[in-house]
Amino acid sequence: MTMEKTLWEYIQSVKDQSPLIHNITNYVVMNNTANALLAVGASPVMAHAKSEIKDMASIASAVLINIGTLDEYWSEAMLIAAKAAHTLNKPWVLDPVGAGATPYRNEILQKLLQYRPTVIRGNASEILALAKSNSSVTKGVDSIALSNEAVQAALDLVNDYGSIVCISGATDIILNDSGQIYFIKNGHPMMTKVTGLGCTASALTAAFIAVTENKTEATTAAMALLGIAGELAEKQSSGPGSLQMNLLDKLYAVTETEFSGYLKVAME
Repeated sequence: MTMEKTLWEYIQSVKDQSPLIHNITNYVVMNNTANALLAVGASPVMAHAKSEIKDMASIASAVLINIGTLDEYWSEAMLIAAKAAHTLNKPWVLDPVGAGATPYRNEILQKLLQYRPTVIRGNASEILALAKSNSSVTKGVDSIALSNEAVQAALDLVNDYGSIVCISGATDIILNDSGQIYFIKNGHPMMTKVTGLGCTASALTAAFIAVTENKTEATTAAMALLGIAGELAEKQSSGPGSLQMNLLDKLYAVTETEFSGYLKVAME
């Protein structure tokens, strides 16, 4: 089966199975994230109360932990969720938003990593900081490093935690402990003008790894889908506002012909 066909089947699997994705994410992106998950066929729940975290993780198909708007209460909730996912063998995604920006953020991330996320998805600066590299500085939640500069840092994380690591950038790079590396060159620069699309990428990744045994290919499918939807949406958008709306529509209505025609993925 061709790569295009394989990845498209994963897209259909999300629609067919409608996995429940438990999101502990940030205030900025909750609405966008929930709508993106609904658009691809998943079922989102945003639950942060410590009293229900274990129960919610137990019924969810996958868990997303995004540390964007971190505070002391949510940190505890995130750690409970990560431990529950790890204990229950549920796939979970860590989005290390702003890694390296403050000691507190780094401390929480180091604790979360002990529960061995299935997938870590961040920009190059975040991946470098997460791997305790001193070769980069984080500028808020925006990357000031190129994705290929973070490959060694990503490999260190793969080796330390057994996670799949996805470095987002103009070229998305996905690595695993089998030595496979996927390169995705989909997307459009205007996507960087819409807040939280990286967070959307992490949420979609959680939906895809929930229904697919091959978690690396599932991550690749999620990242490719978002990039292609962004490219298609940009063609009918006049700026970031309309791009956000059109992107949501494309996530919902993208066709196999569009997906296969636009897909730019390579593996080594």
